[in-house]
Amino acid sequence: MNHPPKNRKICCPRCRRPADWENNPNRPFCSERCRLIDLGCWADGEYRIAGDHVQPEDMSQVIEFPGNKFE
Repeated sequence: MNHPPKNRKICCPRCRRPADWENNPNRPFCSERCRLIDLGCWADGEYRIAGDHVQPEDMSQVIEFPGNKFE
């Protein structure tokens, strides 16, 4: 397995500033702020994963896992 160099820098996917790879609790983001902004975009529906729209009546075909309720 290849490991990245110890001092590797990456571009933050949110603001495009350089961010440390190692010892970065917000990786791949440069900061907690960028990480939370990105999370908010997912929560607000700005980001979506491509797929077919599911009608409410089709939810009965979704596999139930502990903790998810479709009522």
